Amino acid sequence: MVSRPAPASALPPGAELPGHAGFWRSVLDDVRDPVFLQDPEGALRWANAAGERLGPAELVSVTETTGKVGHRPAKIRVLPGGWRAWTVVDDGRRRPEEFLAEAGPKLALARGRHGTARVIAELAASALGDCAFVLLPTTRGRWEWWSCTEHGAAGHGRIRRVPAQLAPVVSDAVTDLARPEVRAVPATEVAALPAAVAEPFEGHLEISVVSFGSGMAGAVLLGRRGEAAFGLAQGQAVEAFADAAGTALANAQRYARQEEATRGLESTLLPTPPAQIDGANFELWYEPAGGVLGVGGDFYDVLPRDDGSAFVVVGDICGKGAEAAALTGRVRHSLAALHLVERDGRTMLRLLNELLISGGSNRFATLVLGSVAAAESGLDVTLASGGHPAPLVLRRGGRVEEVSVPGTLVGVSPQARFAEATTHLDEGDVCLLYTDGVTEARNRTESTELFGDERLYTVLEDCVGQPAREVVRRLREAVREWLGNSGHDDIAVLAIEAAPRAE
Repeated sequence: MVSRPAPASALPPGAELPGHAGFWRSVLDDVRDPVFLQDPEGALRWANAAGERLGPAELVSVTETTGKVGHRPAKIRVLPGGWRAWTVVDDGRRRPEEFLAEAGPKLALARGRHGTARVIAELAASALGDCAFVLLPTTRGRWEWWSCTEHGAAGHGRIRRVPAQLAPVVSDAVTDLARPEVRAVPATEVAALPAAVAEPFEGHLEISVVSFGSGMAGAVLLGRRGEAAFGLAQGQAVEAFADAAGTALANAQRYARQEEATRGLESTLLPTPPAQIDGANFELWYEPAGGVLGVGGDFYDVLPRDDGSAFVVVGDICGKGAEAAALTGRVRHSLAALHLVERDGRTMLRLLNELLISGGSNRFATLVLGSVAAAESGLDVTLASGGHPAPLVLRRGGRVEEVSVPGTLVGVSPQARFAEATTHLDEGDVCLLYTDGVTEARNRTESTELFGDERLYTVLEDCVGQPAREVVRRLREAVREWLGNSGHDDIAVLAIEAAPRAE
């Protein structure tokens, strides 16, 4: 809703506006245009803040209602008692707020320290001057710079930090963490700067520097060949832009630190390639839900043992995102240590259950884990389960079997019970371990419809007799087609195939 000023006749009967001078001075001080008050004798008696920034100027009448303040056109309004108000009229220049409104979204969209600094230089050269350099301190006593000229030519490089005794104004601006402040840079100081920075400013009428503020070290060096784009409001425009630019740079650096921390966390959580076991092929499909981290609550591991067997696990931590990923790392690292000293899957699940409960986490997990070992022919797969979807075996002879391994959720109750079962895989048989991200995938057009167990069995029945790689490929294609472009929960699939042994 737009509020419009009411005409005087619309005021309530008897209402009066304050008449004291202090009230009107406060009101006029917020007016953007310069305003001057002239007494009946023609003497200048007062100017608002914008007028004071304009500096001493002669008031010259042209007509009863128009005049000039210096060389600038002004409107004259006759006031009671012979006083007159002179208002310098808008000379058609672009207003700072219009430029800042356009610059804000561009700064927000910039990515990284480099990208943000480059955008700052481009915006500054497009409106605040004919040449702009962004200077940021970096390592080993150097300044990194990004430049842009009125022709759009951009540059980037590094220079040695200029000593304060040679360039005190620029040096102070780069290190000033307070609010942005525009400062004129003497020609002698510009000449003392490295040639890569100094030469582009040759022939400029005015050179200035403005600090960023926002607790951000760095500055923008501006060169102008002609008249200021924003006239009297040039300084205001430059300082407001520098403040917004400093905030954008601070955000970019904060985001970069978060990305670095995220990459460090991911490096400790990402699954490792599966172990190589004679007579076994392992095929994987690992696809976390979208998020900041490239890992999620679902996980797998295939770790080698000294006796030539492998420890395998597929699990699902309740929830998703960073908190689930952190607990995933804790569970994986705990199991990686436990399997070195314990081979019984039920015991490992019991110990993990106690660990999660004693840790105070309100999240639980479902897991299926065990060992894969070579037999006289094929593989023996021994699995224990804690509330996880049942493993499925694709028999080369033409059927899909479910391995019944009952067990309760891990991390919920101290009385949890777990079971274990062993199944034999002949050459060409495939055992599939998976998380419920497969069966609970939601349809791309009807979000209430899940992929479900029936579709999973249908896909797998068509894959009987195929190698593990083909089984995983077909399952992945079926689920992705079902999902379309819609989001999904974390997915982890591990296929174990009995393969010919090396001779």
